[in-house]
Amino acid sequence: MQNQLFIGGRFVPALKGGTIEVLSPHDGSLITHIAAAEAEDVDLAVAAAKRAFPAWAALSGAERGRLLLKLADKIEEHAEELAQLESLDTGHPIRDSRSLDVPRTAACFRYFGGMADKIEGAVIPVETGFLNYVQRKPVGVVGQIVPWNFPLMFTSWKMGPALAAGNTVVIKPSEITPLSTLRIAELMKEVGFPDGVVNVVPGYGHTAGQRLAEHEDVSKIAFTGSTATGRRIVEASQGNLKRVQLELGGKGANIVFEDANLDAAVNGAAWAIFHNQGQACIAGSRLILHERIADEFLERFIGLARSIRLGSPLDPNTEMGPLTSALHRDRVLAYVDIARSEGGRILTGGKAPSDPALAEGYYIEPTVVEAQPDHRVAQEEVFGPFVTVLRFSTDEEALAIANGTQYGLGSGLWTRDLQRAHRMAANIHAGMCWINCYKRVSPGSPFGGVGQSGYGREMGFEAIHDYTEARSVWVNVDAKIPPHFKR
Repeated sequence: MQNQLFIGGRFVPALKGGTIEVLSPHDGSLITHIAAAEAEDVDLAVAAAKRAFPAWAALSGAERGRLLLKLADKIEEHAEELAQLESLDTGHPIRDSRSLDVPRTAACFRYFGGMADKIEGAVIPVETGFLNYVQRKPVGVVGQIVPWNFPLMFTSWKMGPALAAGNTVVIKPSEITPLSTLRIAELMKEVGFPDGVVNVVPGYGHTAGQRLAEHEDVSKIAFTGSTATGRRIVEASQGNLKRVQLELGGKGANIVFEDANLDAAVNGAAWAIFHNQGQACIAGSRLILHERIADEFLERFIGLARSIRLGSPLDPNTEMGPLTSALHRDRVLAYVDIARSEGGRILTGGKAPSDPALAEGYYIEPTVVEAQPDHRVAQEEVFGPFVTVLRFSTDEEALAIANGTQYGLGSGLWTRDLQRAHRMAANIHAGMCWINCYKRVSPGSPFGGVGQSGYGREMGFEAIHDYTEARSVWVNVDAKIPPHFKR
């Protein structure tokens, strides 16, 4: 298990020798200590990435892609090891780490490996006698900060397009869940990525993260995390006016209309909020139900929620594991008290499970709360297995509730009416909308939000554009002397 910083192609301790405890969310036991990067370590990592940039950018797209494809193969070769590591560190149920996290990570690196030699420019029609073409050029050294909820998968989302486009990377995984990212760095070394192209500096946000965001030699910063931290990232980036891409919080509206297939909607809504213990920015955390089907829907939904198997993340029978940290568990439970204080009804859950085997871990029962649209639990991101139920009577009311928060990341709706589906999807204020499904992602589909959920996009050609600059080149085709000041 790797627990040091990865800088310039080598694993090294932090310069000041600091370490951070990495704890198991299942029982609070110590997994390991990792090196704690501080500003000086980030400076070394950025310097290594800066040295590596010219040669990496000059490498053909096909060669960069070949290394990304080899990495995807290597991830699949070590799939079980990575799944076990991710579940141990984060609390993801092993069934999800095996079937979702690891395959999606390999698929993302493979997608951008295939895209690396397909980054096209353009020829612009201009006046006669001149040729104007546009090239896409890498921005340089990019800083990337990923959160603790999907560390393995987000490593590929961030690094895949950046590396394919010819950038070099300094990535800071969360100090809570750094282990899978460090293992990916080992695999990158094995498949032949040049030294310095990727550097990994786990550490605290106020030290390592702050320095990475403000560093004058970092040309772009890509951040996934809370909206509050995103604002600080923007402030820190102003020194050299670096490009910023933010994927921030969400309060996903999941609307169930009266004509929905209730079996599909109940199961889909449970997946939308309880997968990964609700620790997802795109979680369907607001369940907006038509009043005609609300009671029947809730009877089924609450029954399903109560049947979800909580347990050790390494048990293949576990359907929902622990939250990733004790601090976050306590924050989520505090929202139960907030809901009660505002007059909300706790329909199920709202507490730690009674099973003694789970007493030392960071577990919370699946929680369903009925509230009003203006209540805090319907406005603020809880980020746990906590869904707020709201009711509506008309399409216009459903849309007003859906758009009634500061966030705009994920959204969903369940209906058999095709016209309604397209009309609602066009008017929901969100970067993504799922119809009769939820939380579908693909490396080829742009992922990101609007409003307080951030800007810029992960994945797809949009991500490549976010990691490149457009360079315009003018050629005087006729080689004539321009008439201006001609003698």
